[in-house]
Amino acid sequence: MSQTHPHLLSAQRTIALERDAINDLLEQIDQHFIRACELILACAGRVVVVGMGKSGHIGNKLAATLASTGTPAFFVHPAEASHGDMGMITKDDVVIALSNSGSTSEIVTLLPLIKRLGIPLISITGNPDSALARSADAALNARVAEEACPLNLAPTSSTTVALVLGDALAIALLEARGFTAEDFAFSHPGGALGRRLLLKVDDIMHSGERFPQVSPHTSVKDALLEMTRKGLGLTAVIDEQGRLAGIFTDGDLRRTLDKPIDLANTRIDAVMTKACKTAQAGHLAAEALNIMEQFKIGGLIVVDEHERPVGALNMHDLLRAGVV
Repeated sequence: MSQTHPHLLSAQRTIALERDAINDLLEQIDQHFIRACELILACAGRVVVVGMGKSGHIGNKLAATLASTGTPAFFVHPAEASHGDMGMITKDDVVIALSNSGSTSEIVTLLPLIKRLGIPLISITGNPDSALARSADAALNARVAEEACPLNLAPTSSTTVALVLGDALAIALLEARGFTAEDFAFSHPGGALGRRLLLKVDDIMHSGERFPQVSPHTSVKDALLEMTRKGLGLTAVIDEQGRLAGIFTDGDLRRTLDKPIDLANTRIDAVMTKACKTAQAGHLAAEALNIMEQFKIGGLIVVDEHERPVGALNMHDLLRAGVV
């Protein structure tokens, strides 16, 4: 398709205008941004985000990003705030108000109420001389030269800049709080990252009656029966002192069948793998996955702090748990 097609030209123009607006934002970050961070970090309550229309959609996203990165936050629709939802805001909170014009009537109506509560107000507006910006304790400048809309009417560049400014605020706070990947996982327990960073080996391993185990003098035949009953494709070999003597897996079985041995009379300790890899109880399931991938094995025995076997797991367990 030609690069001069009108659809492509329109897309390129929009992207260029919004890119330029973001570049201009770099010059607009000042002491007010530092002040906004300080106010939020000192907040004993929550961050309450308000905004109408497209600014409200950006505000919703900002509240969600803050909440998932260590700053308790929620969104309140300013029109609803005037009809009862102001009761959701306490004297321990901080308000972030978004309005490109800085004169949105539903938000301006709330300004005296916010001041009466005596709580800090942070504004994100494209008009630093507006009523909203003048009332704010920290006024973040989100001014844009023009909207990407050719009519200069539909919020486009302005919402992009407000979104980027909100992200910058959230990440600055994240870094100031020392927020970690594990903290993030606690906010996203249902996601893949949450499972990788929160799920422990103990949560998915087969233990107790479900843990396949035999003694060193067990015959290969009986060891195979134990593997079949437990369905893990392996069995631990445990000595009389409760220590791990080795492991016997499906792979060991294939290698054993290549030899002229009597399965009913050959002891398992004659064909088991002695120096086997193990996973540590209490460690992340993701660590067990790393061991399996590194050594190209399909299962692991889990040992406690005294190196005594307490369970087993295989790659299917990790797949079912969503760790893979």
